[in-house]
Amino acid sequence: MNELLSGKIVAESIKEDAIKAVEELKKRGIEPRLKIIRVGANPSDLSYERGALKRMAGCDIKTEVLELPQDITQADFIEELKSVNKDESVHGILVFRPLPGHLDEEVIKYVIAPEKDVDCFSPTNVAKVMEGDESGFAPCTPTAVIEILDYYKIGLSGANTVVLGRSMVVGKPVSMLLLKKNATVTICHSKTKDLPRVAAAADVLIVGIGKAKMVTADYVKEGAIVVDVGINVDQNGKLCGDVDFEDCKSKAGMMTPVPGGVGSVTTSVLAKHVIKACKLQNN
Repeated sequence: MNELLSGKIVAESIKEDAIKAVEELKKRGIEPRLKIIRVGANPSDLSYERGALKRMAGCDIKTEVLELPQDITQADFIEELKSVNKDESVHGILVFRPLPGHLDEEVIKYVIAPEKDVDCFSPTNVAKVMEGDESGFAPCTPTAVIEILDYYKIGLSGANTVVLGRSMVVGKPVSMLLLKKNATVTICHSKTKDLPRVAAAADVLIVGIGKAKMVTADYVKEGAIVVDVGINVDQNGKLCGDVDFEDCKSKAGMMTPVPGGVGSVTTSVLAKHVIKACKLQNN
């Protein structure tokens, strides 16, 4: 491996820009504000919340958490969300997902105000990602992938790019963002025939398959750029990605680590999106 694609360096770069942007807004009497909506106390939600609160504080973005009971009814949840929509002091809303099973996301996603939806829950923002309309908000994690590739000046135009995973969380939106950069994109999934062969043809391999260390050296072309979006826990209780880092590092030209890769950048992208939302709402 020629170079480690450190997410922490990218996150700090975004943070520095965010701090300057917030300073400019505050000079005009505008204070960017994020509202996090969490139902219950899921450990993964709490972990992300801690990281988000720390990053927002570091960027001087005021953040509040609306913690709702695990058994909240759908009607009550929607009323709470509508109340936050109407609060003019709130510029960004982050709803932790997945929501508990008794809350229907297919209904709720139409309630969140698209202009405040900083992590692409609303179908309006999903459509804008598909159309390449930059007035919307792409999901933070796929955007973090692009931020890393941009920071390290990895040319995507015409590049043979393979995305492992087709979820709305990572696979589909990151594919649209890559297409906007003029990459040639192949989306793979569990039904793809001869998956290692298809992956090993990639100049840039993006992995968001949700299975610990699934991607081994036979999936990687010599010198390829590998971006691992997965966050899992291995048999030893340690964080790991969807890529077997040790097995692949000798073949990959550049590769993101886990931890310290894409996940490190996601909360910085969230801060960037809150600032963008604040600017749009204040013309």
